[in-house]
Amino acid sequence: MINYLRCARSSADRTPACGVGGRRFDSCRARMNLSTPINQIPSIGPFYQKKLEKLGIKRAQDLLFHFPHKYEDFSNFSSISQIDSEGNYSIKGEVIKIENKRIFKRKMVVTQATIKDSSGKIDAVWFNQSYLLNKIKEKGLFIFSGKVKKRGASFSLTNPLYQEAEKSDSLGEIIPVYPETRGLSSKWIQSLVKKIMPLLENQIQEMIPREILAKREIMPIKKAIREIHFPSSQESAQKARERFSFENLFLIQVTVLSERIRLSREKAFSVTADIERIKRFVESLPFKLTDAQKKTSWRILKDLEKSYPMNRLLEGDVGSGKTVVAAIAILNTIKAGFQASLMAPTEILAKQHFNGIFDLIKRFNVNVGLLTSKEDRFYSKKLYTDFIEISRKKLLEKVKSGDINLLIGTHALIQDKVKFKNLALVVLDEQHRFGVNQRAKLTTKEGSLKPRVPHLLSMTATPIPRTLALSIYGDLDISIIDELPKGRKKITTKIAFPEERKEIYKFVKSEIKKKRQAFVICPRIESSETSKETKWSKLKAVKDEHDKLSKEIFPDLNVGLIHGKMKTKEKEKIMQDFKNQKVDILVSTSVVEVGIDIPKASVMIIEGADRFGLAQLHQLRGRIGRNKFQSYCFLFPDSSASKTNERLKALVSSNDGFSLAEKDLKIRGPGDFVGTRQWGMPDIIMDSFKDFSLVEESKENAKLLLEKDPFLKKHPNLKKKVDELREKMHLE
Repeated sequence: MINYLRCARSSADRTPACGVGGRRFDSCRARMNLSTPINQIPSIGPFYQKKLEKLGIKRAQDLLFHFPHKYEDFSNFSSISQIDSEGNYSIKGEVIKIENKRIFKRKMVVTQATIKDSSGKIDAVWFNQSYLLNKIKEKGLFIFSGKVKKRGASFSLTNPLYQEAEKSDSLGEIIPVYPETRGLSSKWIQSLVKKIMPLLENQIQEMIPREILAKREIMPIKKAIREIHFPSSQESAQKARERFSFENLFLIQVTVLSERIRLSREKAFSVTADIERIKRFVESLPFKLTDAQKKTSWRILKDLEKSYPMNRLLEGDVGSGKTVVAAIAILNTIKAGFQASLMAPTEILAKQHFNGIFDLIKRFNVNVGLLTSKEDRFYSKKLYTDFIEISRKKLLEKVKSGDINLLIGTHALIQDKVKFKNLALVVLDEQHRFGVNQRAKLTTKEGSLKPRVPHLLSMTATPIPRTLALSIYGDLDISIIDELPKGRKKITTKIAFPEERKEIYKFVKSEIKKKRQAFVICPRIESSETSKETKWSKLKAVKDEHDKLSKEIFPDLNVGLIHGKMKTKEKEKIMQDFKNQKVDILVSTSVVEVGIDIPKASVMIIEGADRFGLAQLHQLRGRIGRNKFQSYCFLFPDSSASKTNERLKALVSSNDGFSLAEKDLKIRGPGDFVGTRQWGMPDIIMDSFKDFSLVEESKENAKLLLEKDPFLKKHPNLKKKVDELREKMHLE
């Protein structure tokens, strides 16, 4: 253990932080707490601070809750001769040779060691860890633990953990393996956790009520935090993991259910359903509503009649017709004498809604405004075929006076300057976390001590697995449009291989001759400019692919380009040209995945398809097949791994977004679903979302607790955690 360490001064008061002046690490005991910034922990300078922050570790508490994702058992050793298949092994042996080998083609360094015991020899290899030559010495006796893989006719250890046997205190121990980042090893993290654990473990407060701890036989927090980092047995480690899985599910359930209680105490405008007008609107549509659209519309209209705010999530597969359901709610709200707003995640989508929704409801004499960070527009009931551009000041005046019935825009809608006269309905597209206080910001407070909270209708084309819906969206009522409009054909989806490219390009040409259009999706915007080559740098980039397709493959066609770094006006022009069929093929990143409607698009090629999740692939595929003719999606994977094939085969076999969402949850886990990564929860907690019975049990316990103590007055530790999570989940 390093006895004398230095750390940075506190930036707040410039007083010496722990460890300055040669003091021992444990001299920090009196000063360090769970909120201590990591740069004030001894031995963490700017280099390690940057690496830890990359893992989401900014405070001492974050370090304690950076849990191991697996464990290596150093208590059971195998002799080298016993290794006869791939798997996890621990061996003890002498290092007879160790060297670094530079592989220039792949621009990497391989460290290779030869280890022997009384029964035989085996090699161990590490990638891009050249510093190990200074750590693992020849003729030294070491313990190695890790995965054994077969290479040709022999076996070798790949990136194993290691301990010097003579100095190791790990004999007979179970060693945690932490999520790492380049330049920050699991061993270093373990060492740091070991140092700060005695200083902080007594500051950790139990948040689960005693009766639940006793009823479920849950490991208490202080024991669990020690066992998860330094387990006395595999069984204890598992019990600690189970404790934190339940704790976090329980915390989420209490948070979302308490939000529902809080919302029920707010006041909203009661919007009476005008059935006759809605019938006239439905009859004016150029298509027939599906039964699913009729049912969800009716539920929403009934919610709007309540005197407390609606909080509903409308799920519908791509192309299922969510927008027309929203238009029914918007028209009913406007004609009852109130205002409505619709917020979209991008300017392109906001403009698409501006044109599309006005086209649906213009026969009913409405004024519609558009507000984005760069543009202000106004559709008046006096202008049935065009819009006018007006100043921001005039637009805001019209919103505040009530002259604008519907305001559509991006996040610019929630600026402090935007005030409505009587906003009764907020519609969100692909943005589900929008809380009471954010809604209240949209209402004017003049003449009112407490504004009415608008009803909320949130729409998503990303089907949400049942366990996630129960956990994360327990405060929302969920409606599902599980029926596509009649006449839509199933999109033919195929995993494609390099040797099939020429034929697929020929097919694209034949479709364009039929006056159809095509998308080509790439994972990156541009090629890597660094000399360092990685799997990611090899992926196709839209700029390169656009050059290749426009100059070499389709020189006689119009090939367009769009990506997220382009200016808004550039993106709008290319999308408008694509919609007007001035562009035949659009090369794009995933910027087109949400809501873009190109009826004539019948072909999509997705490069590096394995780099996208199933839900995202399904969203991308939903940009085609929006008409009555047959459409085709070709998936070019970057990898041939079995897990990749499993995911892509699921997409080939199913056009049902809800079943794909469940498969994606099982295969990839929930970390990248609906933004849950941003909450900073460890992987083992994320995995608990897959356990439906645990989700149900945590929800039931949360309900029972809130029935007795709805505002958590008797559970201050839990209330503090709920308030913190509410902020992370963007409920406020």
